[in-house]
Amino acid sequence: MTDISKNIIRVSEQITTAARLHHRDPSSIKLVAVSKTKPADMIRQASASGLTHIGESFVQESVEKIAVLKDLDLCWHFIGPIQSNKTRQIAENFHWVHSVGSLKVARRLSNQRPVDLAPLNLCVQVNISGEASKSGVSPTDLSPLVEQILLLPRLRLRGLMSIPAPTEGIHSQREPFRKISDLLAETKLRFGTSVDDMQHLSMGMSADLEAAIAEGATLLRVGTAIFGRRDPVAKH
Repeated sequence: MTDISKNIIRVSEQITTAARLHHRDPSSIKLVAVSKTKPADMIRQASASGLTHIGESFVQESVEKIAVLKDLDLCWHFIGPIQSNKTRQIAENFHWVHSVGSLKVARRLSNQRPVDLAPLNLCVQVNISGEASKSGVSPTDLSPLVEQILLLPRLRLRGLMSIPAPTEGIHSQREPFRKISDLLAETKLRFGTSVDDMQHLSMGMSADLEAAIAEGATLLRVGTAIFGRRDPVAKH
């Protein structure tokens, strides 16, 4: 058994334990293995251990991996900041995009999504902590953005994503996740059946996994706990 296999078992057990502790169905939580800066061979090992959802943040790096691993039945999630000149590659190669924070980017993704592919699954990124260094729409601007995205034909709006400011302790970690969960509930109440597909909360990483599960996360983006620490210099 490889180290990656052991890590996957360990993380899966953590998810199951946290879900049961907070009265969640573990099967309602999807583990997205974040493999940015890691080689394709590591993803292949993760796939051999049963993982099918892979998260990437750097377009050129991820497109190369997708091509190398096309023999595997993987679901690719783009979770990083989106540059306008990279939207075509994202629209053509990914199944999910978690990090949409503007109408401009959403329109480009819709226009550039190939017609022979299913609509692109999309989560709106919310900057819940108001950090200048973080991408995402403000909570007050969320509803107008959702209203416009719902008009775009090649996108399927699936939920919200957030990366809160790091904090210590589960109680402090839960607070921003609770705000995101409340925003999703408010959005569903406001837009009714037009957002029936908005069932997902993409939140929680290796360091705050339990807090995210406690507040309703359905997509956990876990990298370090599966693949080990990343190189300090990011590969773009």
